[in-house]
Amino acid sequence: MISQTPQAPYYAVIFTSIRTAGDDGYGDMAAEMGKLAAGQEGYLGVESARNEIGITVSYWTSLEAIKNWKAVSRHRLAQQYGQQKWYQSYKVRICLVERDYEF
Repeated sequence: MISQTPQAPYYAVIFTSIRTAGDDGYGDMAAEMGKLAAGQEGYLGVESARNEIGITVSYWTSLEAIKNWKAVSRHRLAQQYGQQKWYQSYKVRICLVERDYEF
């Protein structure tokens, strides 16, 4: 599903990852993080795809909203587990969306 974001500008957080083998609780935590993020102030939506690499893009109203989401204790725990057992590697990019259009 494509997120219905508001008129630009807004922010995108692009999380690109390579997973380790197995689930080891990943699916449950990912579902929980999706619900938790959706309840955060400034959250606009998310899009995700996984094949050889995973790409998740979340949309936010401000840098402050992104900073606040990063600091949520349960999210911090998920980040810790990700580094310890779920990801071989990952990269986070934070971008200002200046323009968008759709078909």
